[in-house]
Amino acid sequence: MLLNNKPSENCIERPEIEYPCTWSYKVIGEDCTLLKEVITSACAPLDVSISHSHMSSKGKYHSLNAELVVTSEEVRLSIYETLKTAAAVKIVL
Repeated sequence: MLLNNKPSENCIERPEIEYPCTWSYKVIGEDCTLLKEVITSACAPLDVSISHSHMSSKGKYHSLNAELVVTSEEVRLSIYETLKTAAAVKIVL
């Protein structure tokens, strides 16, 4: 329902995610090797596929894609929180 072209707070719905499912995180930071270590550690004991996504024009920042099968919302959010609080990580998407 829209009032004054603004969505109603009651209309905001969370997407339904069925588990287990494949999930991807984009992790951005300065040290590519350290980022890989952080991702591997945060996702353990699950197997994670890590690929280089992009490097900033001056080469200071790298973004890596981390893809894995998560078994529950708790696991998915736990990995996100671990990545988000890691010192080597600037941004997690």
